[in-house]
Amino acid sequence: MAAAKHPGIELTIGSRTVRVSNPDRVYFPAIGATKLDLVNYYLSVGDGIVNALRERPCMLHRFPKGVAGDKVHQKRVPTGAPEWLGTVRLHFPRYGLHADELCVTELAEVIWAVQMSTVEFHPWNSRRADTERPDEWRIDLDPMPDCPFDRVRRVAHVAHEVLDELGAVGWPKTSGGHGLHVYVRIEPSHSFGDVRRAALAFAREVERRAPRDVTTTWWRKDRDPTAVFVDYNQNARDHTIAAAYSVRGVPEAHVSTPIRWDEIDDVQPAELTIGTVPARFAELGDLHADIDHAVFGIDQLLEWADRDRDRDRDGEPDPTEPQD
Repeated sequence: MAAAKHPGIELTIGSRTVRVSNPDRVYFPAIGATKLDLVNYYLSVGDGIVNALRERPCMLHRFPKGVAGDKVHQKRVPTGAPEWLGTVRLHFPRYGLHADELCVTELAEVIWAVQMSTVEFHPWNSRRADTERPDEWRIDLDPMPDCPFDRVRRVAHVAHEVLDELGAVGWPKTSGGHGLHVYVRIEPSHSFGDVRRAALAFAREVERRAPRDVTTTWWRKDRDPTAVFVDYNQNARDHTIAAAYSVRGVPEAHVSTPIRWDEIDDVQPAELTIGTVPARFAELGDLHADIDHAVFGIDQLLEWADRDRDRDRDGEPDPTEPQD
């Protein structure tokens, strides 16, 4: 006889009650982790995930049947969401559309999203107060298919060197995949286009210092398959990457995990999962907790961008123009 399905549970999170249905559904087949395991993971890193998402429009990557099934990219909060759920309205003039996206301010909203089969949280790099002015510059060290992780480590050190020279504080994390991310808190006084231009200028400087390891070539087919692409386009409007502490939609339940700079040479991203990160968080706390206290002005990077503007890009599209 088949085992009876769990009827669901109710959780009290702060002043909210969130009902979790199908808690025994297996979401991560490689490790046998369930929906309830996912809920418990996010509860264990609650301060960290809320800090990463706070006041940011957030796209949800949902897996209604677990990560072995189809993925749904969801921007709009569905009809029937609880009235206490935080949202922000975004406009997309090119398409004449708008979307009311989740905008987290408390842990119950995260758990509600997990109840709705969300595994990954992908926030904007701007906040609800002014969604058109980013306050976060994102450095995405994206390895090409044949790039060894040791090369990603080397490029991370070069990026750290340039950040130090600029006087910017970088906050590294694993991507939850094969790369690394570095976040820099910035003044929310520039457009997405300017932040993207600044990110490109930084990427080119890293490329100049490590030309054998780094590419900023726009077309994927033209990139060295062994290089690290410093993906400046992640700073374009409506481009998002997985938040700090977000689980990734892979069978092993990898986590995009904040790390210290002195861990770069030893970190093994595949070891950072929903099974291991809670103990790490309990020991170290949120390594990005102070990110809001280290705000950087991007004016020097924009000067670099102006310096680079007229350089020949070998027939590539103008990289200062936002891409879809």
